[in-house]
Amino acid sequence: MRLKMAASQAVEEMRGCVVLGEFGVRNVHTTDFPGNYSGYDDAWDQDRFEKNFRVDVVHMDENSLEFDMVGIDAAIANAFRRILLAEVPTMAVEKVLVYNNTSIVQDEILAHRLGLIPIHADPRLFEYRNQGDEDGTEIDTLQFRLQVRCTRNPHAAKDSSDPNELYVNHKVYTRHMTWIPLGNQADLFPEGTIRPVHDDILIAQLRPGQEIDLLMHCVKGIGKDHAKFSPVATASYRLLPDITLLEPVEGEAAEELSRCFSPGVIEVQEVQGKKVARVANPRLDTFSREIFRHEKLKKVVRLARVRDHYIFSVESTGVLPPDVLVSEAIKVLMGKCRRFLDELDAVQMD
Repeated sequence: MRLKMAASQAVEEMRGCVVLGEFGVRNVHTTDFPGNYSGYDDAWDQDRFEKNFRVDVVHMDENSLEFDMVGIDAAIANAFRRILLAEVPTMAVEKVLVYNNTSIVQDEILAHRLGLIPIHADPRLFEYRNQGDEDGTEIDTLQFRLQVRCTRNPHAAKDSSDPNELYVNHKVYTRHMTWIPLGNQADLFPEGTIRPVHDDILIAQLRPGQEIDLLMHCVKGIGKDHAKFSPVATASYRLLPDITLLEPVEGEAAEELSRCFSPGVIEVQEVQGKKVARVANPRLDTFSREIFRHEKLKKVVRLARVRDHYIFSVESTGVLPPDVLVSEAIKVLMGKCRRFLDELDAVQMD
């Protein structure tokens, strides 16, 4: 009976957890496919999937979102992450028409810097520009002008050596970028809605007599074509930590155990006059595996990660709110599924 229970627990661990050991990681591959385990029905079942699948929003602010996605396979989670990085469109500077640039920054470097500036504009309101179309229109292009000339400050103190006091416009920021509406864009977009996300990004530095005068064309694109179109600063996931104490840890050992983990993971409580360790919030742990440096403690803790529980972190560049980015990524994934089904139907008809 005990052997059966032990075998059953081993199978459950293999199916549901990635276990971190002192010298390696076990159960890294998904094994719950049909027919692999006797007594388990691992065939695909939509009702069971819908029952087990859930999304829990843990934290959301203006630019970042943390949520849990539970009950899916690693392939789907990674597809979702890659879509966020490379297939959700944004608007970015694509062409730079340089009329005058006497700064020390070469035209090519300046154009590259401008391309990486996130533009606050909803890409869903624009179309992709046709390939080979040199002149954009109001439905596929945003236009910005940057014209800054550095001069000496006539009111600066004679003995001053501070560039901020000596010169006027010696630093070129994104706040100097001016949106020039095309067609009826001024009627569609209220003033202040089309702009760089941040107005304090330093573009270049000038000295008296130097000038930058250029025109920028912003178009719609995806990160797969160029990283400047990526809507996220980071989009990552990790598996939910699962920390189990195999036996009670008391006294000074409890304090030592607490120091082996990130703050808040292990809590030390007073129980009948004794210090007793308990797992408080395993989610906070980064799995440094510091515990394995302590001979007395490493055998009383099991470190694992829940195989189908993904903690997603999405940080927007500010172009769109993170919750909108997630919904757009879901739409892209749904579109891929529809195209795949259409292809299958077309093959069957042939």
